[in-house]
Amino acid sequence: MNKHTSTVLSSHRLLSLDFMRGLIMVLLMLESTRMYERLTEASEGSIFHSLMIQFSHHPWNGLRFWDLIQPGFMFIAGTALAYSLHRQQISGVSWSQSFIKVLNRSWWLFFWGVLNYAVGSEGLTFQLWNVLTQLAFTTLVAFLVFYWPMVWQLVFSAGLLLLTEIMYRYINIPGFDQPFTDQHNFGNYIDLVLMHQTSRGGWVAINCIPTACHTIWGAVAGKLLFSGRSQDMKLKYLAIGGIIILILGYVMNISITPIIKRIATSSFVLASGGWCVLGLALFYWWIDVRNHRKNLLFFTVVGMNSIFIYLFFEIVGSRWFNNYIDTITFGVLGAMNVNAVITGIVSSLVIFILEWHLCKFLHRNNIFIKI
Repeated sequence: MNKHTSTVLSSHRLLSLDFMRGLIMVLLMLESTRMYERLTEASEGSIFHSLMIQFSHHPWNGLRFWDLIQPGFMFIAGTALAYSLHRQQISGVSWSQSFIKVLNRSWWLFFWGVLNYAVGSEGLTFQLWNVLTQLAFTTLVAFLVFYWPMVWQLVFSAGLLLLTEIMYRYINIPGFDQPFTDQHNFGNYIDLVLMHQTSRGGWVAINCIPTACHTIWGAVAGKLLFSGRSQDMKLKYLAIGGIIILILGYVMNISITPIIKRIATSSFVLASGGWCVLGLALFYWWIDVRNHRKNLLFFTVVGMNSIFIYLFFEIVGSRWFNNYIDTITFGVLGAMNVNAVITGIVSSLVIFILEWHLCKFLHRNNIFIKI
């Protein structure tokens, strides 16, 4: 990389990265307010209902829009990691110093991910299905292979998918020897070993192995974007790469391995990863190449404090804040005889607006809470 490229990178942010991260967080914030749940209930029996079910996870074999949110979260974390490591390299930070930083970040991601679900109605529990605990592992893996040539990073990610296929298909534990059946697959067995329980929703802890590909691919995309290649070449590589892995995922789903988000099958990782790469390509073209900068602040103020706001609505929101606002909204609008469905939607909007303004306050005061 030439000196000019490094100087440009050190002085300018990749706005498409900030926008994509912010968009994902805005969607997650709305989900945490129960907005999608309430709109889905309100749309029963209408054409609108088929759209709203896209904002919930597919029950098993299939792919909905909402199944792309966690891959997008982990993918964009890899892209941000690439830019962070490149800036550290420019500043003269050694590999060991960067490793300590990433190790510390992974520890805190793991800590907050476990704490998020540690306190439940039935007492303390230990769960490893949370996106933060998964991201703790995938971030560390992405860092360890980051300085490899991009081709070898991609080969390594293919190896992770092959390992996933082998684990599910060929490690036959009695009672857990049905690779793609809920509660009877290898991932469920590992959960019993690690946590003495399985997820009623079918999620498994070893999802962190195949989904490490999302973070690695995000880091590879980041390396491509800060390289000295032309913008047209960057877009070409992103578009072709995204289309290839997208097609591979859907072809595998036909007769080889079903797309199942809950156990992160290799076909799911490929298909969802393809959508993530194409999404980044689209936003990079729209924002950084075509220079469309209007109305980005709505999303970027959230993306700049993504981990903070995630922890806020997961811990504070779900345990107190949401119910507090619901009580006020239902009390006031209920006294005015407003329909309960409309009241619920209004309450979700109020929660979202208050959380967004919290992000805006932090942004305006240059407060960026990072792990």
